[in-house]
Amino acid sequence: MTDVLLTHSYHLPYDRKQVRKMQPYPPLGTLYAASNLRAHGISVAVFDTMLQDPGNFRDALHFHRPKCVAIYEDDFNFLSKMCLTRMREVAWQLSDAARSFGSTVITHGSDASDHPEEYLRHGSQFLLFGEAETSLLSLCSTVLNGGSTDDIPGLATWGPGMRLHRHRVMAARSASWINLPSPARDLIDISPYRKTWTGKHGYFSMNMVASRGCPYRCNWCAKPISGDSFHVRSPESVANEMAELNIAYAADHVWFGDDVFALNRHWVQDFALCVEHRGNPVPFKIQSRADLMTAETVHALRRAGCTEVWMGVESGSQRILDGMDKGLKIEQVVSARQHLLDAGIRACYFLQFGYPGESWSDIQKTAALVRATRPDDIGVSVSYPLPNTVFYQKVQTQLGSKRNWMDSEDLCIMFQAAYTDEFYHALRDALHAEVDSWDSTAPGSTSYQVGDLWKRVIELESISRNPDATAGWLDEAECVDRHVVPIQQLLSAAREA
Repeated sequence: MTDVLLTHSYHLPYDRKQVRKMQPYPPLGTLYAASNLRAHGISVAVFDTMLQDPGNFRDALHFHRPKCVAIYEDDFNFLSKMCLTRMREVAWQLSDAARSFGSTVITHGSDASDHPEEYLRHGSQFLLFGEAETSLLSLCSTVLNGGSTDDIPGLATWGPGMRLHRHRVMAARSASWINLPSPARDLIDISPYRKTWTGKHGYFSMNMVASRGCPYRCNWCAKPISGDSFHVRSPESVANEMAELNIAYAADHVWFGDDVFALNRHWVQDFALCVEHRGNPVPFKIQSRADLMTAETVHALRRAGCTEVWMGVESGSQRILDGMDKGLKIEQVVSARQHLLDAGIRACYFLQFGYPGESWSDIQKTAALVRATRPDDIGVSVSYPLPNTVFYQKVQTQLGSKRNWMDSEDLCIMFQAAYTDEFYHALRDALHAEVDSWDSTAPGSTSYQVGDLWKRVIELESISRNPDATAGWLDEAECVDRHVVPIQQLLSAAREA
């Protein structure tokens, strides 16, 4: 018998876009929670749903016979943070199965934090909010020993009259995660991940994190777990774990799941020194911000083995970036792209269309920025209102019954945007095809196909406008051309820097 069986709800085959990409990673947050329980004498097992059929969970219940089941989502996986309804259904399926088996059911994750009553209705008995490794340990220890749960922070259950009852305030953000044992990767089968990666891509990538949280306050970004807090591990511990993944698991590559890597330039310099001291850097990719990609930081990243940086560029319109509270200037994007190009690091952009107030002119500025700077890859999305964000509050009255995407390819506009879904999907396809066409080494779209796709965008632009579109938050007069510098001029300045 096992004390606690941990699992999570993200199942890659249920996500169309991720099936095409086929880049699965183990549930890091779940494995951190497992390692913390095990370090305190609690026997644990993990049912990993990433590549395994969730229907097999009942077999795991019968095999392990756990007293507690914790559906503990991977807080470091941006796909979990998207709160996809297909994965919500999986979570409820797991919860119902565990409850019918007789286990005490505990749930933690972004979607459960947004909709606690729904999760309690589907079999969960306890919900944990915030950064919950410590509170999970307290709760499991209490349940296993028959104690009272009243003093456990960040805990919610049903109260009298089937009303949500929070035993205490939400768990405080804590840096204790930095001192947790390494993720319990030994509790899952890594071989299917290796087989999938090598079969699809010819190399094996594994995931890890150097930091947790993000202190920036983009007004569309939901942060139900860590809020605005930020914790970073020591450079030595990060370099050591990278080497371990390479030696113990034969990982050829590392993906850092940090919300924002390289926040502190001094930390990056120390990290590069630690990696160089060990020798044989492992190639890695990160997510970060364009304004952090200074020449100094990029050089240190290159020394440490960085080969690819994904930046939240969002828009080529300064007016839209200001409306998002992004705290980013177009010229910083241009400089970042040039610095990464000079260092031989792939520069990739996350782009977001449909933000309130965005016009056809703003969209054209985004396309112009992409064409002028030529990123190595892009990810295109549409504005997605998630609870407890400024953006959500502004458009909440416009939302209908559908309030979450089904999977990461859904890209459904759920508020009154400037254009229809069809227009934004056509825009995504055209811009992706154009960027793909620049890579002469990979099979991609021809210039003829790209032209046809853009022709379709232009045709749809005039017939897909929404007369009741939500206005932007900033006064037009305050924003127009306030920070505008011609892109070619910015490129020249970046090359000279």
